[in-house]
Order: sequence, then C-alpha cells, then structure tokens
Amino acid sequence: MGLLQGVQRFRLDNGLTLLLKEVHSAPVISFWVWYRVGSRNEVPGITGISHWVEHMQFKGTKRFPAGTYDRLFSREGGVFNAMTWMDYTAFFETLPAERINLSLDVESDRMVNSVYDPEEVASERTVIISERSMYENQPTFLLGEEVQNLAIKAHPYHHEVIGWLSDLHTMTRDDLYNHYRRYYRPNNAVAVAVGDFRTAEMVDAVKKYFAGLPKRDLPAQSVVAEPAQRGERRVILPGTGQVAYVNLAFHAPAALSEDYFPMVVLDGILSGAKSVGGQSVMTGRSARIYRSLVNSGLAVGADSWFTATLDPFLFFLAATVAPDRTPEEAERTFWQEIDRVQNELVSSEELAKVLKQSKAQFIYSNESVTSQARWLGFSEVIASLDWFDTYLEQLAAVDAAAVQRVAQTYLQRKQCTVGYYLPEQTAKEVADA
Repeated sequence: MGLLQGVQRFRLDNGLTLLLKEVHSAPVISFWVWYRVGSRNEVPGITGISHWVEHMQFKGTKRFPAGTYDRLFSREGGVFNAMTWMDYTAFFETLPAERINLSLDVESDRMVNSVYDPEEVASERTVIISERSMYENQPTFLLGEEVQNLAIKAHPYHHEVIGWLSDLHTMTRDDLYNHYRRYYRPNNAVAVAVGDFRTAEMVDAVKKYFAGLPKRDLPAQSVVAEPAQRGERRVILPGTGQVAYVNLAFHAPAALSEDYFPMVVLDGILSGAKSVGGQSVMTGRSARIYRSLVNSGLAVGADSWFTATLDPFLFFLAATVAPDRTPEEAERTFWQEIDRVQNELVSSEELAKVLKQSKAQFIYSNESVTSQARWLGFSEVIASLDWFDTYLEQLAAVDAAAVQRVAQTYLQRKQCTVGYYLPEQTAKEVADA
C-alpha cells in the first residue's frame, strides 16, 4: 500500500518523537500531539483524571488565556479538537498551511505552561460531572460500564475513561496539575504533521517551538496484568425505559498479538468490516449477527466491537432487544452464531467479502490529511508504524482456519461476561421468578 511512503521519523534531544509526511494535494496541514497517557495510567481515587486534564488543557496558559484557542483557530479557518482514550490523550489542529506555526506555538506552550486556575478547575468539574450524567441517561453506557467493570477486575481498563462519579467529586486541583506535570512532557509525546510542507522546514519549525522544552523522568508504572477468568460472570441491571439490552464481553488480544488480525476478521464476519482501531461503519447488514438477530425480528439492532489496545482488552457482542422478544432469546442466538463460527470454517466467499470491505474502509479512513495524521499517531502509540503499514497485508494473510482458531480460543463461555439491561418491571419479574 505504501502508506508510509514519504513518512520520516525524527527524535529531538529532549525525547520528542516527530513523524512527518508531505502531502501536497491541498494547502492544508494537520498537526497532532499524542501523549502516552490515558485511563490505563489511573488508579482508584483519580479515575477519569486523564480526560479531565485534557479538558483543562483548553483552559489556558499565561500567553494564551482561557477562551483564546477557539478564537485563534476559528479565525484562521482551522479545526481543532482533542480526545482521551484508554491508552492515550491526543490534541490536533488542521489549518491552512501558512498558519501551521500557530498550532506548533499553542501545543508547545500548553505542553509545559498550562496554569490550572482553581476557578477553571471548579467550573470544569461541573462540566465533566454533567457529561457523566449525560452518559448515565443512556442504557447502553450503563450496561457497557457494568459489564466492563465485571469482566476486568485488576487491570486499569476496568473503569471507563470518564471515571467514577465519586472520584470526579473529590479530585483536587493539585491532583490534576500533578498528573499533567507527570505525563505531559516531550519524552512522553509523539508529534505528527501531515500536509503541504517541506520536511526540512517543518523539522526546523518543530525544533524552534519544542526543542527547548525540558525532558523529565517519567513515573515508574507497573500495570497489573488481568488474571485469567475462571468462569462465566453475569449481571442484570434494572433501569428505566421500555427496551432491554444484551451485552456479551470476552477477553481479547492486544494490538501486537499474533491473534489481533484474525480477531479483526472474526469481528468483520460477525458484524461487518470496521476501519482502523475498530471504528464502526455501516457495512454489517449482510453480516451474520444482523441477519440472525435483526432480520429475524429478535433485535432492532445488533453489533460486535473490537479495538486495538496496548494491553489485552475485550471483544463485545451487543443487541437491542425487540419489544416482543426476550434477552434470553437474543443471547441464545449469539451463542448459536459463536458455535457456528467455532465449528464451521468460514467460506472463501464470505472471507473475501470481509477482506474487501476492510480494505475499502481502511483506504477511506486515510483519505484526508487529518485522518492520515491521526492513524500515524495512533499506530505509533498503540503498536508501531510497521503495524500500520502492513495492516492490509496482515488482514489478507488471515485464513478461515485462523478465524476458527481465535473464535475457539477467545469466545469461550468461561471467559464471557454477560449483561442484561432490563426495564424495571421486567427486572422485578426476573428477580421474583
């Protein structure tokens, strides 16, 4: 595919990794800064802190006070945003090429100079608690969190990125500022630029803004390995509304595991191909889960989901149960599809279809300079650039036997956590039965 054609890697003396790719199709540049910190780096008492710190990074420095960023980037016709996930926090700006130094200036400044004003911390506490409350109005979030918490007991992937409500109430300004100072440093960051520039000039520009930032020792962290699950776990979550939901979660391999790409193909067989990292796309109506649950009338929606992570995480199956059907019927159908993929080799036609869809989604997801910069940074942090460059080759190398093998290895009942979200009256009837 030549996806890394033209990509050059540099490393500044302070440890900052720099990835550059010239793309001269339009006078636009996308600049990203990725930090190797996310909910994976959190412990009880400060869950959600990485996400909150991301928010605080928009609350200003002495040079760029709170409220400045939106005005600065919008008046230049640019777009900007940030995201926090389990394994990373990332910030980006996509701007007209001649204005990209604004992005470099802002990102280098807030890497070390964010002020964390106590009033801004208090204000953002309210915002994030409201965000958590918004999620809690969604049964799919509540059930997903409950299943994730039950499936993962020791590893920090146990908790949601937004954190526990109790921690959001008690975390202090010093907690946030110390987390920022601990992880936001050049030797814990990857900068990525893709677009209309000359590499030598961009290297000089990045050095101008970032080379003087101090390298600091990173905190020692020993992430607890998740112990093997010894048996099936179940949870019933009563809630409001009239709709029932079903989740099944299985322990699954990390991005650099030899089983990762067969699992990606298995995911595609069950619910349709996804783009890099497991982003869902609308390709699943002819896939197995949709046909067996939705077309049959058992569910109004059904899907599977698998993503690339640093450490082993989970493979999910999820269904929104039809009003006149039961969660037990939906779960039973999931197990029928699991038994089928474990006991019957996927046909060459079905395998070829999923690989074709995967290729199309991969290419589509790398069209813009913003998305190219995103996936370069994502791959560098989660796995490696070689992992990204050979993504389609590794998918194409997956055969039906490999799909069957990972289905048999990972989709076992003893490794499964099952969750039902039931309307309160239904949940009461189940409890009384």
